[in-house]
Amino acid sequence: MGDLATLLLLLILMAVAGAWLTLSRARDRAILEARTRCQQHGLQLLDETVGLSGLRLKRVGERHVLERRYSFEVSIDGNDREAGHLWMIGNVLTALVLPTIELYTPEPSTHNHQAGNVLPFRPRNEDRDVRH
Repeated sequence: MGDLATLLLLLILMAVAGAWLTLSRARDRAILEARTRCQQHGLQLLDETVGLSGLRLKRVGERHVLERRYSFEVSIDGNDREAGHLWMIGNVLTALVLPTIELYTPEPSTHNHQAGNVLPFRPRNEDRDVRH
């Protein structure tokens, strides 16, 4: 009975080690994908790493496959941290979410007052503020 228990424990340990190696290689592939996509979009991949943040079964044709979600942080201008996510099946990138970049440069005002759709704050007139 002792030999069977030892064999079973050894098989379980080998399965765990194999799963860990497989997930480690998949994570390395996800880091490469995140780095490449960030460079394509002019973003900086912070900490040069990704973290596994979810697993789900996804139906592809007639099969169910395991899809992994990795989360990471990027910087737009070096002074911020924004979340990014990617999904992979095996070594194939299936989805990517990067932060939206909006650049806004206010037009210089030639007058002393605010222009456009900006309204200045005014003190509340106590006589007109009637609540029922």
